[in-house]
Amino acid sequence: MSSNPVAETVASLMPRAKEELTELVAFASVADFAQFPKSESEAAARWITDALTAEGFVDVALLDTPDGTQSVYGYLPGPEGAKTVLLYAHYDVQPPLDEAGWTTPPFELTERDGRWYGRGSADCKGGFIMHLLALRALKANGGVPVNVKMIVEGSEEQGTGGLERYAEQHPDLLQADTVVIGDAGNFRVGLPTVTTILRGMTMIRVQIDTLEGNLHSGQFGGAAPDALAALIRVLDSLRAADGSTTVDGLDASATWDGLEYSEEQFRADARVLDGVRLTGGGSVADRLWARPAVTVLGIDCPPVVGATPSVQSTARALISLRVPPGVDAAEATKLLQAHVEAHTPWGARVTTEQVGQGQAFRADTSSPAYQAMADAMAVAYPGETMQYAGQGGSIPLCNTLAGLYPRAEILLIGLSEPEAQIHAVNESVSPEELERLSVAEALFLRNYAAS
Repeated sequence: MSSNPVAETVASLMPRAKEELTELVAFASVADFAQFPKSESEAAARWITDALTAEGFVDVALLDTPDGTQSVYGYLPGPEGAKTVLLYAHYDVQPPLDEAGWTTPPFELTERDGRWYGRGSADCKGGFIMHLLALRALKANGGVPVNVKMIVEGSEEQGTGGLERYAEQHPDLLQADTVVIGDAGNFRVGLPTVTTILRGMTMIRVQIDTLEGNLHSGQFGGAAPDALAALIRVLDSLRAADGSTTVDGLDASATWDGLEYSEEQFRADARVLDGVRLTGGGSVADRLWARPAVTVLGIDCPPVVGATPSVQSTARALISLRVPPGVDAAEATKLLQAHVEAHTPWGARVTTEQVGQGQAFRADTSSPAYQAMADAMAVAYPGETMQYAGQGGSIPLCNTLAGLYPRAEILLIGLSEPEAQIHAVNESVSPEELERLSVAEALFLRNYAAS
């Protein structure tokens, strides 16, 4: 990174950033309170509240959102007449999954091989630290030239929509000229990237019932309708032979016209086992960013260990469907539910319940904010040009903000590059990316204020 005062300040702040991220990662702030104590999320929210207060934010508040979680808000006033920028991150995290699969404890930030490991280190507690670093660097070099609103969500990973509904009920709270969402990531380490599309998502819970109770498979198997077997047939119907998503009535033929993603690079990033083919048709970018994708997130059925010779009377599954821009998530939900019902065999009783939903998002890349970010990233990443990419994940708040504030410019950056392995075991963040993106965000705020 070329020497400049902002970059030098960020570099000097990195030890403090590591200490703070260590403290924040230590909270098991999974917003699924059936699995993790609500007190962990509340403690993380208080930590962020204290951090914003210490940075000079005013009107700092814990927002009780309609889904039973808390988001944290603060306002940092800039010069009179300055533009307003909303900075977003979330402090809730995915469950650690199989803790035995972690090389080091998931809620203990650990440095290894040049990266910092821990749940939320990249997604998205590190994003909040990135925002703090950028603001501190500006304060040390002439001041923050814009008004800053900070919002740190408490349930983004659950898709329960608490902050979206809160924002709709308080439309003035998050109003800004530009929004920087710190929950995306570079296409690869060292390649500055803004995310211009996000797939939307819907989740449904499916239950199939066939019998009043389990039956002995030797006495009744062969004629008794097996609920688990019925569920398996339903789930199989959601994919074609090549693995493409096939939901009746849902278009799956769109193509991506931005940054391409080679199959070789994707196989390496996704850690696909040798000899295992990728699923779907079209380019990798088509499949990730332009087309729907179904995933079976979980199945309730007997575990192998301790299983008995029984015909199952009931079975459940949680299904996620990612949908690209141009597809309404509510309509996709209806199509998915109708598909499940139509493909349930043997007259089995089936019920579906929507448990999460978010609309897709497409950014306006022609806005002045994008040029300000491109110029900032050229300094933070010497010799590199800012790239546009999609992201298969969903950030439902983006569409809510775009609807509430149609004139606002929305940019997505962040620390979740492929090596971060977000949502998986051994999630990590690159401290070099944290440093460079903090510089880029600081310079962006300066550039944008002058535009």
